[in-house]
Amino acid sequence: MPDRHPELRAAVRAFAEAEIAPRIPHMEASGAIEDGLVREMARQGWIGVTIPAAYGGMGAGHEAKTALVDELSRVSAAMGAAVQASILGTAKIDHFGTEEQREEWLPQVADGSVLPTIAVTEAASGGHVLGMASTGRRKGRGWILDGRKVFVGNSHIGGLHGVVVRTGDGARGLTAFLVEHDRKGVSLAPHEPRVGLRGFSFGELILDGVRVPESHRVGEVGEGLAVAYSSSVLYGRLNLAAVALGIHRAVLGQTVDFVSGRPRIAGEGVVRDRLGQIAADLRVAELAVYHAARRLDRAEPCDMDLITAKLQAVEAVRRATDLGMQTHGAAGLLTSMPMERYLRDALCVEPPAGTSDIQRHRLAEEALDPSRHVQWSQRFARPLTPPSVALAHSA
Repeated sequence: MPDRHPELRAAVRAFAEAEIAPRIPHMEASGAIEDGLVREMARQGWIGVTIPAAYGGMGAGHEAKTALVDELSRVSAAMGAAVQASILGTAKIDHFGTEEQREEWLPQVADGSVLPTIAVTEAASGGHVLGMASTGRRKGRGWILDGRKVFVGNSHIGGLHGVVVRTGDGARGLTAFLVEHDRKGVSLAPHEPRVGLRGFSFGELILDGVRVPESHRVGEVGEGLAVAYSSSVLYGRLNLAAVALGIHRAVLGQTVDFVSGRPRIAGEGVVRDRLGQIAADLRVAELAVYHAARRLDRAEPCDMDLITAKLQAVEAVRRATDLGMQTHGAAGLLTSMPMERYLRDALCVEPPAGTSDIQRHRLAEEALDPSRHVQWSQRFARPLTPPSVALAHSA
């Protein structure tokens, strides 16, 4: 498959190997949030990869975004996850924001001065968005927000949270708002250690009587479900698929290196079979992910392709890490070997934006009743023009 963004990929690879790789032992040992690294990546302009050039972004589209996150995640899935989380946070403003909101916030995101997040999930309701308990009520010319959101990507370093809360009943009873991190009543629960993606913060955001003006509402009252779902489908699933791809590449490279240095192992049929399966799965996942990204950049209806991309990439990397660990044997259990990190990181990319059984459920729904759901990719169609842009920010 031809690489349509070689300059971007080369710039990301150079940064990742020079700046991120040396920090991985510290990240793994301490579990500390890598604020500095994430902000340095933001200053490269990478968070603005899909933001239109009119607002200071790269305007490079979803395939470029996928290549960026893929390449970062090959070195560090945690840093790939951090970049994709804030890229995801731009979707609500780009798709539902007013012109004033776009002009105010998108340039700040594009130049790296503000990291956006999206806060939807709650502990008691999980992926059942309509079950959320956080509330928003009108007061004067603004709103008062209360509640707790969990697993917020870049929670502890984000500057602008996109929060969806309940403002009424039923599916039309959710509304989205922009909430600055330092607004009175906003706080964060202590960041708990995670099994993987160490260095990336995905924690709990607490809203306690937070007052926001009407100008901070994103979309119409009652459009919060659309804000959440469209962000998840158009950005979240493809972004996480790209993280999975990067981990998968790392697994293949590490396993090849391990086997190549041990001729007796390399000649074993079962070992070659495992390597062949890892390599084949990577090719299939890569085709699914980049095919979906290119269709999205062409503004074609492709929701099912995006769902399939995440399903295939996540399932493939889980199988690859399992086969890689088997091939390493007891050596794979050593923390000095990266295989155990790949295994732990791979566990973390399935739950967000829907677990694999949810993806299969949606694919089944579409097969049984193709007209049941709105195609978000069709609703927010915006062909990438021109298809290839100068990626000055990444130079």
